[in-house]
Amino acid sequence: MLDFPAGRFAVWVTAWLAGRASYDDALDGILGQSAHRVAGLPGTDEAVSLGRALTELRRLGERRFRLVLPVAGDVRGLPRAPGLAPLALESGQAAVGEHLVLVPAALGPEVVQWTASQLDGVPPLPPPPEGNLRAVSGALDLAVGDTARALAGLDLARWNPEVPALLTGLARTTTAPGLPADHDPLALSVLGRAQRLGKVLDLAMADAPGAAVNHAQAAARDEALRPLERAVREATEAAFNAIPR
Repeated sequence: MLDFPAGRFAVWVTAWLAGRASYDDALDGILGQSAHRVAGLPGTDEAVSLGRALTELRRLGERRFRLVLPVAGDVRGLPRAPGLAPLALESGQAAVGEHLVLVPAALGPEVVQWTASQLDGVPPLPPPPEGNLRAVSGALDLAVGDTARALAGLDLARWNPEVPALLTGLARTTTAPGLPADHDPLALSVLGRAQRLGKVLDLAMADAPGAAVNHAQAAARDEALRPLERAVREATEAAFNAIPR
């Protein structure tokens, strides 16, 4: 849940297309330590390098990409291109442009394969509302408080003692590294908090060894975590999609 190659792609490609980042910096920001290949680009018969893909995106007239984190029952922001929804739901993320949508899949620890879906003939989506970073930051605060109280009532510490410690440390300021230098400082802070809360979710959803968690307890836990999961998802999207003013 904590790795968002589609987020890095969206933020760095948008910065490069807008002239706010160099081609080399955009490539470095997306690649990290992995090899990336892109399949399905118009005019190509096989997967191409990420560098070639960026050149093609500019030729196609792309101007901006947005991160979308679809889940079952909520695919807002995802165009209705044939075959796209199952692919994006399996990945859990997509970078959505005006002409193409790119969906990543990890092929082992060091290779990312991107699948491009063309949007020719697909009805355009209405422009998504720009995420209000202060609003999503406030939603995170509310979700953390509500979730902490709910999980305390469920005695989650007995299942996984690391979770309460993570929750109590969320007041500390943290920022997410690896984004363009001019990215909104509030967006970096929101993303850093969302990433830490993502760790809480991952730990809370994992049953600790030896913990006796029955079906009813697991269902109550999942229900308690649902508002936090949605707040983290929306905050992550808003933070990656923020555009410097």
